[in-house]
Amino acid sequence: MATKGEVFLIGPGFIGEEIIGELLKDGYPVTALVRREAAAAELQQRGVKTILGKLDDLKLISETASKSDIIIHSATADDLPSAEAVLDGLSQRSKAGKSTIYIHTSGCSEITDKSNGAFRGETLYEDDKPEAIDALPDSAPHRSIDLAILKRRKELGTQAKISIVLPPLIYGVGKASGRVSIQIPTMVRFAIKHGYAGYVGKGQSIWSHVHVSDLARGYLTVLHWMESANPETVLQNPYWFMENGEEWSWAECAGEIGKALHKAGKVQDPTPREISAELYNDLFGEWSLPVIGQNSRSRANRLRSLGWKPVEKASFESLREDEIPIILKDEGEYNGYAAPVAS
Repeated sequence: MATKGEVFLIGPGFIGEEIIGELLKDGYPVTALVRREAAAAELQQRGVKTILGKLDDLKLISETASKSDIIIHSATADDLPSAEAVLDGLSQRSKAGKSTIYIHTSGCSEITDKSNGAFRGETLYEDDKPEAIDALPDSAPHRSIDLAILKRRKELGTQAKISIVLPPLIYGVGKASGRVSIQIPTMVRFAIKHGYAGYVGKGQSIWSHVHVSDLARGYLTVLHWMESANPETVLQNPYWFMENGEEWSWAECAGEIGKALHKAGKVQDPTPREISAELYNDLFGEWSLPVIGQNSRSRANRLRSLGWKPVEKASFESLREDEIPIILKDEGEYNGYAAPVAS
């Protein structure tokens, strides 16, 4: 049996921990960049090597990448310096005659429109049609980072295999971490605080969905393909969508939240309604419309052609059975989601 390549994973958070679980299951040796000693100890118990550091520890990232066969960046879609540090490591390996696999995590906010909830979008982006993604404006969310990666990808040529994964709305509870995602859970917490389920704008815009565990298996499917494909083939198309076939409007998401919280005795009326802009700070602040108000429709044609199939609970089933029970145990005052949001 061939020896698995050394994996360096940046960002062992909600997505990254699920990916680590799949990598370990598949026999890959994994090193993770970790911010906190407590998190490092937990990962070490699972057999993961850890390096204490942050995304701005660029020399550390570059040096570790230069010693790794495979790099997966799942920390954020919007940190250019850390991505460039990885690419610097790839360049060092290239000069030494070593090839590398790099999977970077972007996001489907890149394909959003400016509908602000007013209408259901008809535009579909398919990952086996890269020309449509390449035609996106440079100002699109995440695009500046992706363009920098694509530029270096062209320079490195066949010396590095580089792919960009664009997840849609991610839901579910991480099997490894026990964490919930961001977008819909934030809407749930808003509803609990204000006594009604709501949406921004008119709530008509729709997003594609994927369960975090199906997403993690998607990364492994891409990795296995990249390992076996020749470099010229990999260079033909960098993009991978990962959706499970579900598309829901934000109003439909709010409706399901309302029904579940009504059953739990947290809201009197399950009927969803529009949230006024004055209350956006209890959602995502000025980013509320971009994060939970636009259309973003993707098709994972490439992944399905490789045999990947979603097997986890559907979005609203997971919401009712897994995520809301965890959120109902939250303690302390809720005042919106203040951290950076990849979507």
